[in-house]
Amino acid sequence: MSELRELTFTVSGYVARPTAQVYEAVADPDQLSRYFTTGGARGRLASNTEVTWDFADFPGAFPVQVVEATPHSKIVIRWNAEHAVAGDGHTTTTFEFAPIDDDSRTLVTITESAWTATEDGAKSAFGNCMGWTGMLAAMKVWVEHGINLREGFYT
Repeated sequence: MSELRELTFTVSGYVARPTAQVYEAVADPDQLSRYFTTGGARGRLASNTEVTWDFADFPGAFPVQVVEATPHSKIVIRWNAEHAVAGDGHTTTTFEFAPIDDDSRTLVTITESAWTATEDGAKSAFGNCMGWTGMLAAMKVWVEHGINLREGFYT
């Protein structure tokens, strides 16, 4: 049996809208700010750019590096994280958008990696797993019904 060297997780869910609409809910800073980055997102998620995210319930804007943004299918970001395996202290998060039922629905898959395989690394990974699960639920409710599920959730 090999030794566990890093922690990675994946969360996913279905949104009853076409991939282009769901992708835009993440890539467009105005939309992202309405259900996730409630302190404001600045900059569109486009390949090889850096944007800023802020959360009203966890104040303090921070940079997000956009590694890849392939319209309607994939976004890859890197951001600073405690207990990351990478030497630069960043984890990598990948959003994948898959069309389902003739693109009337979208399967959104979010994978974040990689934390150290330690107790502190596990706490950080599990915390972010909770955050991305909440983001996915909030995105579904926002895109399908226009409701901000995150408002008042953490504070």
